[in-house]
Amino acid sequence: MTITEVPRDREQRKRDVLGRLERETDIWVASADTGGVPCLVALWFVWHDDAVWLATRPTNPTGRNLATGARAVRLAFGDTRDVVLIDGDVEVHDRTEVPAGAAEAFRRKTGWDPRTDRAVYAYYRVTPRAVQCWHEERELPQRHIMRDGSWLV
Repeated sequence: MTITEVPRDREQRKRDVLGRLERETDIWVASADTGGVPCLVALWFVWHDDAVWLATRPTNPTGRNLATGARAVRLAFGDTRDVVLIDGDVEVHDRTEVPAGAAEAFRRKTGWDPRTDRAVYAYYRVTPRAVQCWHEERELPQRHIMRDGSWLV
């Protein structure tokens, strides 16, 4: 990617974001506790039924943060020159109530099934309400591709 390339249109950006959601394994998860103390971790995820599904222990800081407070989260991919930011709302599902399709999609993608782990894990469904993506500064003006839960393209 060079700085002289033509900016992608919103349709291409949406395709690129959906492609990353399918092929990437890890996503950065930014959350905060009720006192505003931030936490940032990378977690495995799966894109299933128009939502990002994560799994982590409900007793660790991220699990607690996602289950309390505003129940909002920011997700990001790690490449600073190909930015994707997803703001979403969180629903918590324990491993006995997680929808089977989401749990199976997670297992197929990661090779790990949190439902059968000795440790207790919960699933977190993140429904996107805003998505931004851009390559370099030249794409900043049209970086918003979803607002209020609706794709702009």
